[in-house]
Amino acid sequence: MDFEFITARAPLFGQAARLTVTLAFWGIIFSSAVGLVCAVIRFYRVPLLRQAAAGYIELARNTPLIVQLFFLYFGLPRLGVVWDGETCAIAGLTFLGGGYLAEAFRGGLSAVGRGQIEAGLSIGLNRFQLLRYVIIPQALAVALPAISAAVIFLMKETSVFSIVALPDLMYVAKDLLKEGYSGESNLMLVASYLVVILPVSLAFGYWERRLRFAGFGS
Repeated sequence: MDFEFITARAPLFGQAARLTVTLAFWGIIFSSAVGLVCAVIRFYRVPLLRQAAAGYIELARNTPLIVQLFFLYFGLPRLGVVWDGETCAIAGLTFLGGGYLAEAFRGGLSAVGRGQIEAGLSIGLNRFQLLRYVIIPQALAVALPAISAAVIFLMKETSVFSIVALPDLMYVAKDLLKEGYSGESNLMLVASYLVVILPVSLAFGYWERRLRFAGFGS
């Protein structure tokens, strides 16, 4: 194990980790918004939009991210639409993640008791207020484990961003493999993903325990 090589190349992995975290952050934020909208549409059984949301979810969940990125980065230019690698990465992660998070949110919404909804209506809440103050808070508490799993899954899926010429963690590792330091490169790659993903996993675990202690999601 060449520790001098590791020390010299560590800044490259640091830069790649920052890029990976930035792209994952925006992709997860946007996919959360898309997923919540789709879940609410299906929860309220909105005509036409419900079928469109269901079709999108099936498409997103049953096509690999790498295929979606190929279409965005190499296919769209043939239609006259050219996006840079970062835009394609965020759009692809949003498309994929929206489908998974929609199902996570839908599970939480479905778990809200009818009595809670009727109680909200009885005190004069309109549909938006009912959703904001009664349904969504309880749904998020129930859905948190599924949301946690989806977020961690999406963060791991960032490993394919290198196909759109982004210098992410996988791109840097593959580039360093050419220098013949396979053991060192793989070690730094694994360590980098642990540093990026483990805190997120621990944070979600902490929130789940707090919610269980508070009586939510049980």
